[in-house]
Amino acid sequence: MNETSAKESFLEKIGFDISENVQKWMPNPFLFAVILTFIAYLMGIFIADQGPIQMIDHWYDGFWNLHVFAMQMVFILVTGYVLAYHRLTQKLIQGLARMPKTGKQAVVMVALVAMILSWINWGLGLIVGAIMARETARQAHFKGIKVHYPVLCTAGYMGLGLTWHWGLSASAPLLSATQGHIFADLIGVVPTSVTIFSGYGLTLSVLSLIYACIVLFLLTPKSEERTKGIDYYVPEAVKEAAVDAEREDAAGSASIADRIDNSKIIGGILALMGLIYIFKYFFVDGKGLNLNIVNFSFLFIGIALYTSPRSYLENFYEAVKSSAGIILQFPFYAGIMGMISLSGLGVIMAGWLVNISTPGTFPAIAWLTAGLVNLFVPSGGGEWSVAGETVLRAAIELDVPVGKAIMAYSVGDAWTNLFQPFWAIPLLGITGIQARDMFGYCITMLFALFPFLAIALTVIPY
Repeated sequence: MNETSAKESFLEKIGFDISENVQKWMPNPFLFAVILTFIAYLMGIFIADQGPIQMIDHWYDGFWNLHVFAMQMVFILVTGYVLAYHRLTQKLIQGLARMPKTGKQAVVMVALVAMILSWINWGLGLIVGAIMARETARQAHFKGIKVHYPVLCTAGYMGLGLTWHWGLSASAPLLSATQGHIFADLIGVVPTSVTIFSGYGLTLSVLSLIYACIVLFLLTPKSEERTKGIDYYVPEAVKEAAVDAEREDAAGSASIADRIDNSKIIGGILALMGLIYIFKYFFVDGKGLNLNIVNFSFLFIGIALYTSPRSYLENFYEAVKSSAGIILQFPFYAGIMGMISLSGLGVIMAGWLVNISTPGTFPAIAWLTAGLVNLFVPSGGGEWSVAGETVLRAAIELDVPVGKAIMAYSVGDAWTNLFQPFWAIPLLGITGIQARDMFGYCITMLFALFPFLAIALTVIPY
């Protein structure tokens, strides 16, 4: 054992070893979806007692159910990407990105930003977490600070892997608080005061944020031989500033058509219309965050910053390249959802874990149930519709508060995002890293969170 290895923490060594192995066997996200499709198909036949043709029917019936959601996700990625690479936005992000003095500080800062913003809105946290990871890595490279890029990207993804489903855009709690929701006859309307804003939920959120930052700090490699920066994984990233400046400088033209394309008056009027609606939405109508208003805000804030329609369009076209994975994979996951829900397999899978629980162990069992179903149905709302009734009926039978059951269940949906690469697609597009390069550390975080969540969900008073 050399001197460098002797100074490693146990967690750092485990994280590096898992990462090395995951790089060898993990398929890309699309093949991951294909493999899960085959697994869900066979489970439907042998466990849910469905016929082979029936399962194909269920697959097709669900295949297009997420097309609206897919377009929303494309917009979240593309508009966030364009907004991130405007020179003014870059200055703001760079200001934060320059703050860390060491690689470990950089990882903790990115994780804090990603998890806090994801608690506010998962889309915002995902995009900003990815942008922060990329820009912090760039600034570290320019300053000569060693930081392992896969760990930094994992930090940017932690909001989707931990805090989002306890926050203000959490699917299961918000759906349960909506009049006429699918389980209203069973549990009625469950206010957010007993889920998101309960002492149980808030305590879990705060403690999880602290615990995750400590683990990431210990996980970050210290040795130079194991530290590979953004220049190793995405060498073109350290040259982007010059490219962007050239693109913007080249936009000018003297022709009438090009003057119209670059008209800041036209762009300014369009942006003003969007900004007026955003102001009205939040401050006059008093409405809350949802995916549509986040996308709308990203789009028109971006147009307002660029002002020139052509400049925005050229950057938008450049960003669209990173959305191909979402466009291709969403129908396949919708097909998996169709097989899971229409065959009854989701209820069966949830029942395996729920049926062995007691009032004391139920929160942990609900968490594991959600984690299992999330591997096949990586959509918070879709997953809740598949397994929510089973979990809620078990909670009522065991006399566990419904709000506690919902919050315990919610974290399972987030937790196995650290194994399931579907929600990392936008982050992968922005950071430029491959799933196999960062998911070894994501899986290490999943394992590291296991004892903490098992204890916290059980012992924290409701």
